[in-house]
Amino acid sequence: MFTNVPFPAIFIAMSNKKRVFSGIQPSGDLHIGNYLGAIVNWVRGQDAHDNIFCIVDLHAITVPQDPNKLKANTMELAKVLLASGIDPKKSTLFVQSERPEHSEMAWILNCFTRMGELKKMIQYKQKSGLDVNLHVLRQFVQEKIREELVKNYKLPSQEGPFDGLKMELTIQKQLDQIVNKGLVDDILDGVIDKLEGVSTVGLFDYPVLMAGDILLYDTEEVPVGEDQKQHVEIARDIAQRLNKRVGKVVVVPQPVIKKEGARIMSLTDPTKKMSKSDQNENSYVLLRDDAETIRKKFARAVTDSDNKIKFDKEKKPGISNLLNIMSVCTEIPISDLEKKYASSNYGQFKADVAECVIEMLKPIQAKLAEYDKNEDKVRKILADGAEAVAPRAKDTLSRVKKAVGLGL
Repeated sequence: MFTNVPFPAIFIAMSNKKRVFSGIQPSGDLHIGNYLGAIVNWVRGQDAHDNIFCIVDLHAITVPQDPNKLKANTMELAKVLLASGIDPKKSTLFVQSERPEHSEMAWILNCFTRMGELKKMIQYKQKSGLDVNLHVLRQFVQEKIREELVKNYKLPSQEGPFDGLKMELTIQKQLDQIVNKGLVDDILDGVIDKLEGVSTVGLFDYPVLMAGDILLYDTEEVPVGEDQKQHVEIARDIAQRLNKRVGKVVVVPQPVIKKEGARIMSLTDPTKKMSKSDQNENSYVLLRDDAETIRKKFARAVTDSDNKIKFDKEKKPGISNLLNIMSVCTEIPISDLEKKYASSNYGQFKADVAECVIEMLKPIQAKLAEYDKNEDKVRKILADGAEAVAPRAKDTLSRVKKAVGLGL
């Protein structure tokens, strides 16, 4: 019946549930953006899919880490996932570095990935500092050179009516010579070299490791936010290239993006995604924040002067963000919330959003307190998860190695 059908297709044909892989970095204290944007969807989808949840600590070390803090963050993230409702009886949870197949798979996929593809990755440019507008930077450099030329220009002892024009023409001629000689581009190249010098090969290459994470488990769907869609797309490109060259040995995954809750924005600047790296602590709500802290943060949330509770990302980003948060917390459609609060003021609405978040976090915080007292239980769950995925990971890696001609 399955003659000439590649192994992944056979495996999927025998399964009633789609395989879903989700990875999350252990980057410290988690906020409601992490929970509402990703974790809550993972929890709600456990019965519908064959889920693999991975704490991707190998990805974390693409930027400098304190080893002890990284271990603590990994444990904290595991506790948060379990407290949020990830059930080891329904889903598999493990730490990425506990399965060496991830690194080996990534190396093989490196050989099927083009440098140009990785240079286009938006997050690499942002994290490495390379997300710069070279046209604007070139103009800035030229203006600074012009300022120096003007400063050093000496007018003749007897000034005439055309000395100003003469100076301008002379300065422009000298600047044109500098540009034509490529000296401005040399300066820009030096800036880029310095920026690239502080980044690592791992930071440049981590989309390939992510592709390895996904392809290793014959993943069919990858739930991601809009900002991560590019990484799933490059995983698809790599998978298709591999299959074309050596035969159909891996499943080509599909990104799945939740429209509501996919991007929770900052409370102080709703045009930016909520982030723990924001220097303003009022911009995010941590999962371990107490009720009073949460109320204060939402009370200070940025809105507008219109005083109408209506979803409009362009004209009312603050209110739209709060509606989004309440909708995902309560599972009530935004349109229904707009009707409910049609005659309410902003103060009351913000207070209600805060109470929704507080109620949502109560059971999570209670379970976190339990796991804080029993970290050995968490370690056992993670070890069991790594053991559970081992056969699948080893089989895929073996299949790929054989297809590309590795080994004897």
